[in-house]
Amino acid sequence: MNNIINVKDDNEQILAMIIRNDYSCDGINFITPDDYSQQMAFMHHKKGHVILPHVHNEVKREIYYTKEVLVIKKGKLRCDFYSDKKEYIKSVILSDGDIILLVSGGHGFVCLEETSMVEIKQGPYSGEGDKTRFEEYEGDIVLEDDHE
Repeated sequence: MNNIINVKDDNEQILAMIIRNDYSCDGINFITPDDYSQQMAFMHHKKGHVILPHVHNEVKREIYYTKEVLVIKKGKLRCDFYSDKKEYIKSVILSDGDIILLVSGGHGFVCLEETSMVEIKQGPYSGEGDKTRFEEYEGDIVLEDDHE
């Protein structure tokens, strides 16, 4: 199983990026390209490492689509991916400690076990104006293989 997974559609468009619970590296690894409106990095530092105090500067950015990050604290969650045309593509299973950045297309979720998670996204949240809901897929589920 790969520790970082790029979930792609048949046209190689990235739908999501997953950092599995058992991933590790030394230092900082930004797994997202610089042009993503939501950046995600994994950091691992040895005891005593110092990250200098800092403030973030005001930088005007334009965000056209909301990106979400989910941190699965406990449980098992199936994430179903859809095209922008609301057509089912495939699914992945997320477990304790996994992190997913939802990059493009649509998505839905099924809790396969009691699940606790944290959702992180750009704000301010504008309620139902942020999304268009549609019927979930009820056919055969295609599970993404973690091997790229």
